[in-house]
This record gives sequence, structure tokens and C-alpha cells, in this order.
Amino acid sequence: MGSVDSRDAVRARPRRTTLADVARLAGVSKATASRALNGRGEMSAETRDRVVAAAAELAFTPSAMARNLANGRTGTVGILTNDLEGRFVIPILMGAEDALGAGRTSVILTDARGDAVRERQQLRTLLERQIDGLIVVGGPRTDPRPSLGRDLPVPVVYAYAPSEDPDDLSLVVDNVRAGRIAAEHLWELGRRRVGFVGGDPTYCASREREAGAAAALAEHGAELLGTGLRSGDWTERWGRAAAGRLLELHPDLDAVIAASDQLARAAIEVLRETGRAVPEDVAVVGHDNWSVVVANTRPELTSVDGRLETMGRTAAGRIFDALAGQELGHGVELTGVDLVIRGSTVPDE
Repeated sequence: MGSVDSRDAVRARPRRTTLADVARLAGVSKATASRALNGRGEMSAETRDRVVAAAAELAFTPSAMARNLANGRTGTVGILTNDLEGRFVIPILMGAEDALGAGRTSVILTDARGDAVRERQQLRTLLERQIDGLIVVGGPRTDPRPSLGRDLPVPVVYAYAPSEDPDDLSLVVDNVRAGRIAAEHLWELGRRRVGFVGGDPTYCASREREAGAAAALAEHGAELLGTGLRSGDWTERWGRAAAGRLLELHPDLDAVIAASDQLARAAIEVLRETGRAVPEDVAVVGHDNWSVVVANTRPELTSVDGRLETMGRTAAGRIFDALAGQELGHGVELTGVDLVIRGSTVPDE
């Protein structure tokens, strides 16, 4: 068998069907063919049908770039964050990127690193690159953040940390609900003396989780123990100190809700050191469902999952909806949470 000349191979490669081919077969101009395929412009139904039939016969698929140019878009969405290394931000970015990639949209990611001046500069750069939409991912705090303004030329969605402007759309974890379902789970297990180990009280996430747990117990005529322990942070060192103090004040408690998984792990260590078995004597629930912590705690930790990847996908979906002509919406929308039950509340069989 003889060899094939490389030039012959190039000549033998099938040529991609173009819009000009479709127009030629349909007997119309390229401009008319483009308008027919994009559903734009006035023309007879017969002409439009003829173009569509020609495109189908030639298996013509317009490129994403061509579609974007026809729609006056670049096919890119910006993601602006202030905490790229944060463990709460990464899942949101993954969910958003997953949804945007599925929609054949490119992502431009920038990290302002908590610097307001840098954030404005990066915003200006993103707009100069003519992004179609913007997702602003807060972190590590869930407290309201300053708005980027109402005059931006693209749809904007805030995720995790809400905008201070009620006219903006913000997607936020329902931390009150998170605390509530933790307490309801413990109550259903027959636990009646439930204590709380909070994180940094300046974070609204800690306050809201405490408020949700307290409200759920109050509906059953019970009190959340340990709510007076206000000073603290998110370290395991504080978690051990707070859990120790909680046990001193309420030695007969039979459950602990911690505002984070790290604090919950610290509480389990203190319980073990004081001779209390988990979950037989004291059941423990954490928050955030951080895989590094929950899977390596003994027993494995029951935790409330904020479904951050879902939040990222939802943010991307709202951008797509806005680009399709739907109303973006405004105000704070609370996203769902899930309780993931493990051995720290229900013994492994």
C-alpha cells in the first residue's frame, strides 16, 4: 500500500459547512439565512422554513462564537471573589463553573483579596472585557457587603455574602434553618438538654445558627444551653474552651450543637476526655459538612450542609435566565440546607 502525501490528506479532510453554503442552497443571502436561523427579522414563513431545511440537510451547526456575536455577547461570565483560598468559596466557584461550562460559557475568575480598591479595578477590567454577566462570591464572612452599584451594564448575582442594596439579587445560605434542623434532629432522638458552642459572635452565621436552634427548642418548651458564652472565634482551641465551660455549667447535657465542624470536633475531644461517650451519652452536630473534618472525626460527624455547589449553579442559572430576557429579581434569596446524619448522633449499626 502506497503512502498518502500529507497535502492529499489535507485535501481529503471534509470541509466544515458554512452559513454561505446554507444560504446558497436555500437561495437567499447570508444575512437572510442568519436572521432565519436566529429567529430575528421579518420574513415569510416559507423563507424561514426553507433556510431551516437547508441547514438541516447540510448538518449546519453555527459556532458558539458566531452565535454570541450575533447576540451581541462574548460568551464569558466574570466571577469576582475576595477569598479565593477560602473553603466556603471554592465549592461555590466549582458549582458556578460547572453550570457555565455546560452552557458553553467561558469564565474569567478574579480575586480581590479583600481589598476594595483592587476589587474596583478588577471590576473595571472585567467590564472592559465585555463580560455578559457577573457573579460576586463573598467570603469568608456571610455578613452583607457593599454593592458594586446599580448602573452596571450586565446582570449581577451576589452569592454567599449578600449585597447591602436590596435592589441587588443575593443568594445566601439559610443559616437560621440550618440551626433549626440541627436542633429538630436532636429533639427527635430524645435529646432534651442541648448546648451550643458558637464561633465568632461578630459573624452573622454563628448568630443565626444559634437563633435557629434556640427557636426550634423553644417551640418544644426547652432552652438552648450555653447561649451566654459570647466571646470566641472559629479555632478548635476556642471550641475546647467553650465546650469545657459548657460542661461545667450544664454537666447533665445530652447534646451539643456547634456553629462549625471544627468546633464540633473540639467538643467531641472534650467530651471524650471527661468520660462521656459520643453519641451514647452526648450527641454532637456540626455545621458546614466540611469533608476534611467530618470524615476524620471519630465518630464521623453529623453536620448541616449549606449546599454551596448548588448555590454556585443557581447563581449561574440566574445569569443565564437574565440573558434570555427573564427578570433577574432582587433581594435576598435563602438557599436550602441538608442535614447529613453520621455516627456522632446516630450510632453505626
